[in-house]
Amino acid sequence: MRESDDIAVDTNSSTPLLEESEVKDKKEVSGMEQWRGEIVKSIVYAGLEAVFTCFFLISSVSATNLSSVEVLALGIANLVADGISSSLGDFLSSSTKEGLAIKEMAVTQWELNNHRKDQEEQLLQQYQSLGMDLIDSNTVVNIFAKYNDILRDQKMTAQKGVMPPDQGGEKPWKNGVVAFLTFVGFGAAPLLSFVVLKPFTDNELVMFIGACFMSAIALTFLGIAKAKICGKRNYVRSVGFVLLNGAVAASAAYFLGWML
Repeated sequence: MRESDDIAVDTNSSTPLLEESEVKDKKEVSGMEQWRGEIVKSIVYAGLEAVFTCFFLISSVSATNLSSVEVLALGIANLVADGISSSLGDFLSSSTKEGLAIKEMAVTQWELNNHRKDQEEQLLQQYQSLGMDLIDSNTVVNIFAKYNDILRDQKMTAQKGVMPPDQGGEKPWKNGVVAFLTFVGFGAAPLLSFVVLKPFTDNELVMFIGACFMSAIALTFLGIAKAKICGKRNYVRSVGFVLLNGAVAASAAYFLGWML
């Protein structure tokens, strides 16, 4: 018996692998998972930027003769301003990405409407270049050709490297809001020492050490989140890398502030 005869597939079976309602549910779940992934990325990157920025400011001004109240005021002003900037950047990035995908989808659809045979031939050649034999690639393209939306999406991803517009309910303004709240939340960590320790001591060094401690805690959580998103199990290495970056940035800021 030939190897290809070992597994028989009943292509004439009328029994679907999934019911229509199950397919719809899986699409909705997939869309929500994609949206959550984008939100998690916004949280991690905005959080890292917030901690680095605020601690960088505290480190630089702590090397000067500014009082703790002045440091706290500068930190809050910088936190709000950078938080707005970060949220707008995330919003513009998400909306631009979505707009480009929508435009590319319209262009691809026009190509299919006006040059369908040529587009199918190009997709066929693309699959063959990826190692698919002629018979299988013809089969796949012929099946996709029956469903315009699937064929269009395959053209976008396989040939143009552009993902179709997100269908999971993602809104650019949501990413912007999440980025702002994350930036303010994590960026406030270094400033908490100036608020919590102020009633107990006026020692600037103690408050600075407290800011270092709070920043280290925030960076530790973000390092763990970063490793989890990237699918890495070595959390210690990820946390150590993030903490090292924070230490280098803080040291550079402190000595530059001291020299100036």
